[in-house]
Amino acid sequence: MRRIIILIMFLFMYIGFAQTNDIDSLSIELAYQTQDSLKVDTSLKLIKALYKNEDYDRALKYIVQSEKLSSNINYNKGIAEITFYKALIYAKKDDYINALSGYNRAKKLFNTLQDTLGIAKVNNSIGLIEIKRGNYAKGLQYSLAAINELEKRNLREDLKLAYSNLAEAYNNVEAYDKAIEFYEKALLLQEQLNDSIGINISNSNLAELYSLKKEHRKAIEFYEKVLANNKNDSVRGKIYPKLGEEYLMFNDYANATKYLIRGYNITKRKNDKPNLLIALNNLGNLNIQQNRLKVAEQQLLEAGTIAKELDNKPELLKHYKFMKSLDSIKKDFAKAFVWQREYYDLKNKIDREKAKISTSSKNINLNLDPNFDKPEELNTPTETTKNSKIVFSETHKNTDKFKLILYGLIAALAIVSTFLILIYLKRNSNIKYTQELEEKNIKIELQNQAFQEQTKHLENINNVKDKLFSIVSHDLKDSLSSINGFIELLRDGSLSREEFDNLIPELSENANNASLLLFNLLNWSKSQMQSLEPKPSLFDVQEVFEDKLKLIEQRLESKGINLVDHSLRDFAYADRSMFEIVIQNLLANAIKFSKKGDTITISNHISNGSCIVSIADTGIGISKENLEKLFKNNTFTTPGTNNEKGTGLGLSICKELVELNHGKIWVESTLNVGTTFYVQLPKSRPEDA
Repeated sequence: MRRIIILIMFLFMYIGFAQTNDIDSLSIELAYQTQDSLKVDTSLKLIKALYKNEDYDRALKYIVQSEKLSSNINYNKGIAEITFYKALIYAKKDDYINALSGYNRAKKLFNTLQDTLGIAKVNNSIGLIEIKRGNYAKGLQYSLAAINELEKRNLREDLKLAYSNLAEAYNNVEAYDKAIEFYEKALLLQEQLNDSIGINISNSNLAELYSLKKEHRKAIEFYEKVLANNKNDSVRGKIYPKLGEEYLMFNDYANATKYLIRGYNITKRKNDKPNLLIALNNLGNLNIQQNRLKVAEQQLLEAGTIAKELDNKPELLKHYKFMKSLDSIKKDFAKAFVWQREYYDLKNKIDREKAKISTSSKNINLNLDPNFDKPEELNTPTETTKNSKIVFSETHKNTDKFKLILYGLIAALAIVSTFLILIYLKRNSNIKYTQELEEKNIKIELQNQAFQEQTKHLENINNVKDKLFSIVSHDLKDSLSSINGFIELLRDGSLSREEFDNLIPELSENANNASLLLFNLLNWSKSQMQSLEPKPSLFDVQEVFEDKLKLIEQRLESKGINLVDHSLRDFAYADRSMFEIVIQNLLANAIKFSKKGDTITISNHISNGSCIVSIADTGIGISKENLEKLFKNNTFTTPGTNNEKGTGLGLSICKELVELNHGKIWVESTLNVGTTFYVQLPKSRPEDA
């Protein structure tokens, strides 16, 4: 083993020495060249060697010298090649503006020289830049334009780059079959050229593409090829979680566990959050499927935190899906509902973004446009030589003119800038003074508004107080006086047992009236003071009906009213206490306005995702003119069938409580036929809440 390592080290040293030796030999050869065109050719060989060796700064020095010499002797082929390599170096330094400018100049020169190979190489290089910048439509056309010539000459290095460019572009416009085709072509050349880095990239990309196409067996095959060719922890940390996910698709828990745990350990140790996120999400899913719910919850919660931190929408979507499954299994349906809503909100957002990409991708031509980059008619060789001489001589003259114009513009710009700065400073001081005045005016206006609001609030509180005293002194006093009268008669012994038994229903009615009156007064005063705050939750509507019906059994019996219960087990999302108040008031009204032998029917059903409750009676009904007065803030009231009294606040309170819970309340009634009150409440948290 030690011998093999030493042999590899010597091999790298030999290759490095050989490359350095070639560069030194070319430098010596260049020094002894006498003919100018030969100097340019030797210099080009040296530039190519330095570029291949990634010694870009040294290559640029030779480019500058060779550029001048080629221009002086009008050596067009040399100028074209030098311009192309200069652009290549700009591209390597990520200076895309100068790179594109250089490529376009080189392409014009190659067109003039009828050099189809040079044009193909330029097109391939422009395609690479456009694809890197996200201009996939342009990048595709440039790379496709280069392919035929490169394939014809079997230039494997250039073809390898072109195929990879095309595969990346097709992948980004979601043409996955085309992307697979060109990644496989690139992989074939990479294997022939022993390009280990390129092989890993192509295998990894092919695995991800097959995974997207749901061809999980093929995805596994390519992921395992990456692992077989690479012992690097960074690469393995990226591949293990994805490979584990593919095995999980087949419920192969043994392999899924093996690779996911390996991936988790590497990514956790290296703090590789993007791949740690994938490992955690899939471990959570694996543990859910194997009913290890506590471990799954810990892993998924950590995954959710990382996904939000990285803004990784696809993994966050998986996180929401797995959390919904977890809470459903735990029978925590309220939480499961929240996760489900989060899942669909994010999914809709991702689908909208994909739709935009798909719309723009539809307009992209995935094949070579025959009119793309169509060269102009080529001149005859004599005209070519003349035209190129004129172009190069005019270039030098124009450069001097541009320099003079540039210096003049800089001087003019300096003068104008000074003048503008003075104007700006003066204007700024005026604006500042104006802003200070405006701020003072705004403060005064805000103080006035606050004072007016406070005054209005105090007036409202005073009105509430007056209303409370009025009701307490009148309606509540009557009920309490009646109860007190009964107590006095009992204490004096003026009532016989039979008389007492006959008066019990009336005594009970007065107590109930007083209780409901106080109940409504309390809630009405709270609503007027704006202190009612709903605390919504999921609850069973049928349970509320059952509780409230127990309270009114005696009153129904005393008035001889029949009750029909058609209520069903169903859930609403609202403040349960507020809903109980609404139901209590509506049942009290139904009893109040029903006669002996009448029927009260309660029911509930689902409509358009909402819970609708109805309380119907066959009582005296409500006239059309009185229907319009219901639910108002004024205290409209009428006596009941047994001359029962009320505050007129019940329905007003009901309306406020229902609307606080994002619901609706309405009534349908026919005089002397009956009345039905409806309450609609949401079954889940409203989106705008």
